[in-house]
Amino acid sequence: MRYAAAKNRYEEMKYSKCGESGLKLPMISLGLWHNFGSNASYDNMKEMCFTAFDNGITHFDLANNYGSVPGSAEENFGRILRDDLGAYRDELLISTKAGYKMWDGPYGDWGSRKYLLASLDQSLKRMGIEYVDIFYHHRMDPDTPLEETMMALDTAVKSGKALYAGISNYDGETMKKAEAILKELKCPFIINQNKYSIFDRTIENNGLKKAAKESGKGIIAFSPLAQGTLTDKYLNGIPEDSRIKVDGRFLSADELTEKKLDQIRKLNDIAINRGQTLAQMALSWVLRDGDVTSVLIGASKATQIIENIGIVHKIEFSEEELKMIDAIC
Repeated sequence: MRYAAAKNRYEEMKYSKCGESGLKLPMISLGLWHNFGSNASYDNMKEMCFTAFDNGITHFDLANNYGSVPGSAEENFGRILRDDLGAYRDELLISTKAGYKMWDGPYGDWGSRKYLLASLDQSLKRMGIEYVDIFYHHRMDPDTPLEETMMALDTAVKSGKALYAGISNYDGETMKKAEAILKELKCPFIINQNKYSIFDRTIENNGLKKAAKESGKGIIAFSPLAQGTLTDKYLNGIPEDSRIKVDGRFLSADELTEKKLDQIRKLNDIAINRGQTLAQMALSWVLRDGDVTSVLIGASKATQIIENIGIVHKIEFSEEELKMIDAIC
């Protein structure tokens, strides 16, 4: 039976303007970095996408290289669009990126005009859509002139293949330079995507968070749960089905030191006192001051999405709670 979205899908989710633009993002967005590749269950992918949209998550975030086989996440999401979600295209916010290695040779990596525009064409073909809502440059390129990369983003927008431009994994100083170029081109650059969590505060230290606020740009945070360490998964050791056991590329057992495990347990105690799970508190912390527009969650099953959506009415922290978290980390 063909999917029909829940009629009450917009009743609970909250939406925030992305910087000073007119675009609103849901407080929680769904990232397709993990569990949407060629080796994942298609039925589970569909269930997660349907659960997300049924609960007001309108933003689905991809990149050209996502999936166990690069490109496979876009292909699978394209299939879901074609079979079910495509009827709601104008209610969806779809983003993709280019910047990491996608194909062999000198033209399949980094930030050249040739790579970015060719990659966007490939992404649109894989997903079976005419445009993405946001097209990001995925990482800073030390060898390509920033002007060339930003002009490629401008071309993507002015060609109608993207509605907005974004940058990912940039620091504050480079973001300001990129903003100046895009402003002169009158290109709607609206958003930064960066890693941010209780355990990783790089965007506070490299000036990105401050620069984005000063420039009226949005921020969407990825890895807010620090690859699962900010959940209750590791409170009692490393389970057999954890990401460490299944795929140690992004989190290794060596990182879960006794000190780290002690921090996780102390943070969990604070979360319990707040009436939240540790994962819920970690997401709330990222959104606590309004400087982050949306938080990107990953999921391996639909129930995780439901749990995370529970934060929408509990973002605020007391000064005492914030001080306790800072003292732990």
